[in-house]
Amino acid sequence: MVVRVTVRRKLERFNVTTLPFTVRLYINNQVLLPASLVRALGITHIRFADVDLEYKGFMIELKGVRLLRTRHTDSRQFTIPRGVRELYGIGPGDTIKVLSIRPSVINQ
Repeated sequence: MVVRVTVRRKLERFNVTTLPFTVRLYINNQVLLPASLVRALGITHIRFADVDLEYKGFMIELKGVRLLRTRHTDSRQFTIPRGVRELYGIGPGDTIKVLSIRPSVINQ
């Protein structure tokens, strides 16, 4: 007699629904916006956004960053431009705080 037992584990999801939130910069200089935050802010179909960041006391305003997406999820990523990274000394693994995300006027 063969008895099969299926064990289901509840996954701990990354549940962020409000701003500001703190995130680490990826090795490819991108910032992840979790799917729960994207859904809560209602920016699932937005391609370009204006983002306000805080890094080591500096307030950084990025205008018209492209929100990159994958095919099967609502999460988004955006790249911090090279000029901004060099000016403020932002590098991979650094912790930044995302203060606000809003649709850009160049959103098409």
